[in-house]
Amino acid sequence: HFYHRYGTTLRALMDEFDVDPEDFLDFAHDIDHSAIELNPRLGDAIERLPGRKLILTNGSRRHAQNVAAKLGILDHFEDVFDIEAADFVPKPERRAYDTFLARHGVDPTRAALFEDLAKNLVVPHDMGMTTCLVVPDTVDPFRDGFEQEAVAAPHIDHVTTDLAGFLGACCLPA
Repeated sequence: HFYHRYGTTLRALMDEFDVDPEDFLDFAHDIDHSAIELNPRLGDAIERLPGRKLILTNGSRRHAQNVAAKLGILDHFEDVFDIEAADFVPKPERRAYDTFLARHGVDPTRAALFEDLAKNLVVPHDMGMTTCLVVPDTVDPFRDGFEQEAVAAPHIDHVTTDLAGFLGACCLPA
């Protein structure tokens, strides 16, 4: 209920119950990362991408860094822009993207956003970004099924279930 009404459970808990966001994020992201496997193919593809690489997440910096490190891709990113950096305003709210773009001096018409939630691509597409929906190859039992499906919509320029393969096929020189 909170997630659907507020965009994130955190936002709801902050607004309705005055929950400390850092305490919540520490608790919510205290998870076992052992199932995440090193992905050298993805690391190679990201490394070869032209331009700056930034992580934009509704999670915490620490969580994003932990996951990216386990995948072996953390060193390819300049910075992690987390929910705290967005003043706890979550994607898909435009203010989150505006803050991110301003902080990093990014021209949205020269940027691409890779995202696993279709709803989080509406605003970036409207801002002129190229958008790519990354659909998971395994179902997450903690997310709604409709959030894990490939979606054909005007705000989605590309869809992939294999980000490394996608980057290698369409975005990188041979």
